[in-house]
Amino acid sequence: MTKTLETSGATTLTTAAEAQTKWYFDASHTKVEFTVQHLLISEVTGNFKVFEGSVVSPAEDFINSDIQFSVDIASINTDNTDRDNHLKSDDFFNAEKFPKMIFKSTSFTKVNGNKYQLAGNLTIRDITKPITFDVIYNGIANDPWGNTKAGFKLKGEINRFDYNLKWNALTEIGGAVVGETVEIVAKVELDKEKVN
Repeated sequence: MTKTLETSGATTLTTAAEAQTKWYFDASHTKVEFTVQHLLISEVTGNFKVFEGSVVSPAEDFINSDIQFSVDIASINTDNTDRDNHLKSDDFFNAEKFPKMIFKSTSFTKVNGNKYQLAGNLTIRDITKPITFDVIYNGIANDPWGNTKAGFKLKGEINRFDYNLKWNALTEIGGAVVGETVEIVAKVELDKEKVN
């Protein structure tokens, strides 16, 4: 009887493991961007050129997926070398000491239709804070080379001071040169792992 229960348990665990689907960020079709207010009158947008991420999904609709991604801070790009170097310095990210920004999910839930909500923890400069992303699920498609793809758009916000991105200066009228709120937008295309 004991052997039967042990065998049954092992089978259940195996089936659950087999049901999980692994996906990986397709770097050539994914963009991780950010936007912050400048001088109270405009916005500066940038992105990270180097990143990686994965999704482990227990269901076809991706509900309760485990999602992780990281970006290399040194790959920051705002189309201005002096500004990029300032962002990599200790006034902001300190890319030398804290080379990665890391996200790990705690939940991924469906709101309605193709709208989801992704909650998790974001780590910058070794400071970890909760963050929630609003997510649009764009569906699944097969490319001409036999790869299965899935598309998502994520949008969330952080207060940069929460992560010790501390540099600040004031304009003549007392407003901040760089805003406190940073919008993060990720347009993600996933590659489904091929099983032999």
